[in-house]
Amino acid sequence: MRAARQDPFALDRRAVRSAANAAAASYDAAAVLQSAVREHLLERLDYVRLEPAVVLDLGAATGGGCAALTARYPDALVIGADIAERMLLAARSNNAASAPCTYLCADALALPLAADSVDLVFCNLLLPFCEPLELALREIKRVLSPGGLFNFATAGPDTLYELRDAWASIDPSPHVHRFPDMHDVGDAILAAGLAEPVLDTDYFTLYYRNVKTIMRELQACGAHNATVGRKRGLTGRGQFGQLQDAYEQFRDSERRLPVSCEIIYGQAWGQAPGTGVDAATGEARVPVDRIGRRSRAPGTDTAGGPADPPGRLPKKLI
Repeated sequence: MRAARQDPFALDRRAVRSAANAAAASYDAAAVLQSAVREHLLERLDYVRLEPAVVLDLGAATGGGCAALTARYPDALVIGADIAERMLLAARSNNAASAPCTYLCADALALPLAADSVDLVFCNLLLPFCEPLELALREIKRVLSPGGLFNFATAGPDTLYELRDAWASIDPSPHVHRFPDMHDVGDAILAAGLAEPVLDTDYFTLYYRNVKTIMRELQACGAHNATVGRKRGLTGRGQFGQLQDAYEQFRDSERRLPVSCEIIYGQAWGQAPGTGVDAATGEARVPVDRIGRRSRAPGTDTAGGPADPPGRLPKKLI
């Protein structure tokens, strides 16, 4: 029997981890989008009445979110979790004096945390690197307390569309990750058992002078291609020249190359009794007016922790 062909857009978890570790030293200078989205994500907490005892920054990277969450919730235990050890070492160094946090090296697809142990899961642009998405969401639902909040931002399908289209004209191999639509993300949240999701989209546009800088910046923040169907090895000079030529169709009147980013923001709650997905019927209930509509907004130019609480965290922490 012939084996089923693997989806070329599936993510290689080793490549995801390797890219993140390699980017630890360059991340802060390159992560312009991640920083801007994090600020918007933090602002959304202003409208939620929440006094969490345990906060999980899932995909903590170099600790910017951990520092902000510690300042916002000074009485909470803030845990920064990331798949990349070097990212967490940078986070611990960055926050050692101002924001004592606990750091946990862990994969979002298999969190070593107890069920119902977290009151707020803060997740800034990690979900594009989690596949299958449904597994990551089930893990988030599992660790989230029934009245806890999942506050997240992820990438929508228009993200990097210029780069995707330019590559598609010269090479059929996947060069850009597959990003789900807002409504697919909402469906996955409900299927995971989270309650009352509210989602909306925003758009950012970053501008560069050439394709080489675009590729270098993606690599510097750990966001380059990690699909299993990617071509191994370096891109040859001839093919890179073709990519540059194909990208030229997007150059604007100011001679800049745009990089579009569609950001899906969302909040959902840990399942309370009588909410979420009905295990018997598979039906999920959520008010229609709580799901944001997909609408394009104009692009925006964005030029050691405390001891382990018993039974809540594994012993191996960074």
